[in-house]
Amino acid sequence: MHRRACLRQMGVCGAAALWPGAAWPGLVPPRPTPSAAQLRWQRDELALFVHLGVNTFTNREWGDGTEDPRLFVPDELDAATWAATARAAGFRSIVLTAKHHDGFCLWPSGLTSHSVASSPWRGGAGDVVADLARACRTAGLGLGLYLSPWDRHEPSYGSARYMEFYIGQMEELLTRYGPVAEVWFDGANGEGPNGRRQVYDWARMHATVRRLAPQAVMFSDAGPDVRWIGNERGVAGETCWSTIDPAAVPYAGYDAPGVGEILQRGDPHGAVWRPGETDVSIRPGWFWHPEEDAKVRNAEGLLDLYFTSVGRNSKLLLNVPPTTSGRWHPNDVAALRAFGQRRRDLLARDGCQGARPATGGPTARRAVDGDPGTYWSAPSGPGPASLELTLARAAWVNVVRIEEPIALGQTVERFAVEVATDGTWRPVATSTTIGNTRLVRFDAVRAQGVRLTAESSLGPVRISRLALLLDEGAMHIGDNDR
Repeated sequence: MHRRACLRQMGVCGAAALWPGAAWPGLVPPRPTPSAAQLRWQRDELALFVHLGVNTFTNREWGDGTEDPRLFVPDELDAATWAATARAAGFRSIVLTAKHHDGFCLWPSGLTSHSVASSPWRGGAGDVVADLARACRTAGLGLGLYLSPWDRHEPSYGSARYMEFYIGQMEELLTRYGPVAEVWFDGANGEGPNGRRQVYDWARMHATVRRLAPQAVMFSDAGPDVRWIGNERGVAGETCWSTIDPAAVPYAGYDAPGVGEILQRGDPHGAVWRPGETDVSIRPGWFWHPEEDAKVRNAEGLLDLYFTSVGRNSKLLLNVPPTTSGRWHPNDVAALRAFGQRRRDLLARDGCQGARPATGGPTARRAVDGDPGTYWSAPSGPGPASLELTLARAAWVNVVRIEEPIALGQTVERFAVEVATDGTWRPVATSTTIGNTRLVRFDAVRAQGVRLTAESSLGPVRISRLALLLDEGAMHIGDNDR
């Protein structure tokens, strides 16, 4: 059978059908690759989470479902400003808590009166989901929706009838508001003393999303498209594979020894592509609490999160909760703006731009051509393999950025970076996985060259980007030293 036809029969298509393993002695099984939706999601790098609901007005994190909808009055709510602020700070989508555990719906659901339709906000005619959907379309952002499976208000929760109710709410959200980029699930299920438990029909829930929002990725501990990174601190694993064994985390809320470590690291031999999402709040809590207004993470803290999430082959989902006015607090807005500027400054200048390949073979120049669709392919097959560049001019640098062309999968399992300074090669970074993006900080040096060595890999070594950056916020360099 023709090799490409064979790969198609094995379920490999698109970019993965170009797998070059046939050039190696023997047949090496192809590694998992992302779907088009997963690839878009992962390359976006940054998303915002918006926790808003009756908890905003009761100063609680978890409501109990007995809250009066008349408490919900965010009279200055302006989703267009959320979206514009997010876009300016570099974020590419916004995920909204359409319903949290208390069961209060931020849209006028036809299946319950426990919603904005029963609040005095806009005379009962308000719809937060509609506002945000419109704002995201205008700003060019993706819309994400979180519909809590746990509902402490709905009387049918804990019975077989509840799944009909829940699927009905999913259908409302996925048919009324246009395209949805991400559907966010968790495994919350009757926590607390005497809490009613519910058997969730995950297969039906996933099938409903596939049917009504085929372009969306689904997040939960267990995916099926995107996995939780295992903590809410904003820290992905130092080793972080986008692949995982689906049997290791079979459903959302699955709790067994070692699960957190599995979610952190992924599995280099995992059968499915399920990249990690790193969720964390800009404040100590997820909903707005006035006593936390002075505890907002600053730009430096947010940039640290960028390095420990995006910089470790994950995606950052940063929660920014509105106040009772429906607007973001000025401290949160200032932090977002400052972070956006710090990130732009970091990425603005690449010391490898215009670099001349010294080793690496005929495709070496593709690692610095600025095109994410091209890549250096090591001629020797699986590692070790080295790419050496001579910089167009000496540059002060203290960050290395490396990317694999993940449309073809993830293979590098250990690498090292050296920088040439004053004719001497100096090791500056060693680590494990790369994936979509790996960012490593080191002490600033004036570099004339860089050498990347993939010391070990599970398949062909391919690098779509090798960049040397300068984080000036971490050090001061005078103009005369540049």
